[in-house]
Amino acid sequence: MRAMIFAAGMGTRLRPLTDSMPKALVPIKGKPLLLWQIERLRNAGINRIIVNVHHKAEQIIRYLEENGYFGCDIRISDETDRLLDTGGGLRKALKQYPSEEHTLALNADILSTDIISRFTAAYSRSGKPLAFLVVSRRKTRRYLAFDETMHLKGWTNTDTGEIRPAEANLDGTELLAFSGMQIVSPDIIPYMDRMREEKFSLIDLYMHIVASGGGIRAYMPRDYRMMDVGKIEQLPEVERWAEQLV
Repeated sequence: MRAMIFAAGMGTRLRPLTDSMPKALVPIKGKPLLLWQIERLRNAGINRIIVNVHHKAEQIIRYLEENGYFGCDIRISDETDRLLDTGGGLRKALKQYPSEEHTLALNADILSTDIISRFTAAYSRSGKPLAFLVVSRRKTRRYLAFDETMHLKGWTNTDTGEIRPAEANLDGTELLAFSGMQIVSPDIIPYMDRMREEKFSLIDLYMHIVASGGGIRAYMPRDYRMMDVGKIEQLPEVERWAEQLV
């Protein structure tokens, strides 16, 4: 298995820090967010990694080069010309570096308890659907809806009442929060190629797959905790929380 780290975001909510550095290099406990993810992947035996870049891309590339790519085979998917969102970014990376391997994709800016080894083992037992998503029961406004066998049936925003796909019946489903971590099969690429725009989110892709009858399943690990490093005012809390992860 290989991995992709989404590191191309603008990080606007972390200004002024991100006026001078990419979000993926913001330090938490003295260690850049990007390195937190690389170390977790390496500890799980995943050494082939794709990193996408956009905002201040040269800093991420230089950081990896100067540190010998941390002993990993790291490739760069360059989105400096246009930011492609998570779905478009993943499609570009998978087509730029084609492989029959399954790909674990995760966000550089989400810190969590280390579940990667458990997650990949669960994927091997799952029948290897098109996508296998880490979910939890944390509170949010936007949820994915799963049936009793943990198959994805749709998406909803509980504030607005919006449901996707529009024809989805979510009665009897459980609403769970997506963590941003997933494993995708190489068989997902034909579905990606059906997306009309170059730029699209993974949620857009997953709703297209659900509407097409494709299989997406979820994994809900025990004792899983995560924190999105999203806002500048949250950094002291993130620093304290990260002490539990060191």
